[in-house]
Amino acid sequence: MTLYLKYLSIHIKSLMQYKLSFFLVTAGQFLTAFSTFLGVYFMFLRFNKVEGFTYEQVLLCFATVTMAFSVAEIFGSGFQTFPRMLGNGEFDRALVRPSNTIFQILASKMDFTRIGLLAQAVIVFFYAVPKSGVVWTWDKILTLGLMVVCGCLIFLGLFLVFTAFSFFTIEGLEFMNLLSYGGKEFGRYPFSIYGKGILRFLTYVIPLSLFQYYPFLYLLGREQSALFMFTPLLGLLFLIPSYAFFQIGLHRYKSTGS
Repeated sequence: MTLYLKYLSIHIKSLMQYKLSFFLVTAGQFLTAFSTFLGVYFMFLRFNKVEGFTYEQVLLCFATVTMAFSVAEIFGSGFQTFPRMLGNGEFDRALVRPSNTIFQILASKMDFTRIGLLAQAVIVFFYAVPKSGVVWTWDKILTLGLMVVCGCLIFLGLFLVFTAFSFFTIEGLEFMNLLSYGGKEFGRYPFSIYGKGILRFLTYVIPLSLFQYYPFLYLLGREQSALFMFTPLLGLLFLIPSYAFFQIGLHRYKSTGS
């Protein structure tokens, strides 16, 4: 942890060398992110409810997913730039260092400009929380916390899969963005609105529904079973095959020779 905090300090200091650029890019992220919010807003100008969910309830779902994704992007952007590490031989240096390989990939880059996206999500979140109709008891607060934290870890698992594909394809596969960025975009609404087939896929294959849809039903009181409260923890099992796939790719890797 001490070493990671040192990397964190170095990244922040490097950003502050160009303060104006950092603040302008962050502001741009903040403003651009509102296009997604406006999509939800204009949808509800025409329809009062979507699949029985009100505007404020959808905003709560939207904010939760966006917060989870933005935190994952801030601290997991090293996974997304990993193909460049492979191509320029930088990964070879990581292999001969005593630190964990995944740790070094994570610490190689942190994209703090995504704070703009996080700030937008937090604003929407604090607007939606009191208006969503949720009766906020301790178990509902815990459920919401699990949704954000576990959602962040599941998105990091998706980024790790993207990284692992780079061992086989040299470049990361763009279809993975359908699952990570697409998951964030489609996650602005409860996943049930896309049909049972999509909901099953996002439950049993890519477990985005386990941190978004099922605990959301518990928040709204549509499901009373405590199992729905803890489905985000069940979704963390996805990290096991993600890590295993990365290890398979790592054992397959051959040095660039540079």
